[in-house]
Amino acid sequence: MKALLFLLFCLSATCAHAARTPFQARCEDASSKTSTVLQAQQNGYSIDNTVSYRHLSTMQRGGPNTYVLGLTKTESRVLVQGDSAILQDADSGYECVMPHLSVSLYFLPFVVYVGSEFAPGTCAYGEVLAHEMRHIKAYLDYLPKVEAVVRAALAERFGSKPLYAPKGQAMALLQREVDGRWLPYFRAEMEKVKPLQSAIDTPQEYERLSKVCKGEVQSLIGLASK
Repeated sequence: MKALLFLLFCLSATCAHAARTPFQARCEDASSKTSTVLQAQQNGYSIDNTVSYRHLSTMQRGGPNTYVLGLTKTESRVLVQGDSAILQDADSGYECVMPHLSVSLYFLPFVVYVGSEFAPGTCAYGEVLAHEMRHIKAYLDYLPKVEAVVRAALAERFGSKPLYAPKGQAMALLQREVDGRWLPYFRAEMEKVKPLQSAIDTPQEYERLSKVCKGEVQSLIGLASK
């Protein structure tokens, strides 16, 4: 087991300067011709004006005294696909896999809710919709940032670095690493967009929205509550 771990993860200066075996040379040369593909994509949005602000407040699960005039819903997704080649060495009984991963990071199509109390074309509707568009912009602005972070991490790990294992075990080793390390990492990076969303929904912003359009919002909410 120690010998295997040494072969798989040896990164010390001694190992780095050790002479490559012919098998290692074959694997490393083949690995240099592979790549990890990453794409971050957006999928558009739709607007729903059929749900009341009371129902939106329930959907948001805010505090008892909070109200939600509009709401933007989506979910992050990570898709990892692989098409990796394997080389085997009959003398040592080992094989190497050249990881070729295709990673997609994206958000499901946004659904933008604007309270049904606000008729399209009115000042109040425009203000609530503009607020929700800020949420969408925050999501979309985050995509290239998370793409850059993930791309750098993948390049550091897999750039021209084959994985070695006893014959018949390399793909399972790669799958365990993807499932145990990389999928949780990708998902955690995508979740970092949430604090950016919370920063938009400040008490000051709610206070501002309640008073825009010469009190139109307050008036509509007051009428709806009677």
